[in-house]
Amino acid sequence: MSSKQLVHTMTMPIRWGDMDAMGHVNNTVYFRYIETARIAWLEQVGALPDPTSEGPVIVNANCSFLKQLTYPGEIEVTTWVGAPGRSSFEVTHEIRLVGPGGQAGALHAEGGAKVVWVDFKAGKSKPLPDRLRALLPPQD
Repeated sequence: MSSKQLVHTMTMPIRWGDMDAMGHVNNTVYFRYIETARIAWLEQVGALPDPTSEGPVIVNANCSFLKQLTYPGEIEVTTWVGAPGRSSFEVTHEIRLVGPGGQAGALHAEGGAKVVWVDFKAGKSKPLPDRLRALLPPQD
């Protein structure tokens, strides 16, 4: 993603049930953290999917696990968006452990997804709505 813009920051607790038999947060849970942040931003901007009409879907997702997370703790997830294409844009996230003073610390994971705007009845992509496009950074 060449140009990106910070659009959302949220904190969430690391739950006991997020851990696996190895004693750290399971890799699949990082995708839940990312999903929670992405959905919170989409909800904030009024762009949640409407199954009877249209909305965003992801067509790929990725995550790089840089440092282990363990319970108890709290994380900060930042959400960044990239310049729009015709019907899609990239979303990236950074997951940082929140320290005792309430400040986000070292980067523990980073990931993202490609979001495509879809007409659910037609079963195909359609151009991003202007209201959503206006929230994304301009193309380089």
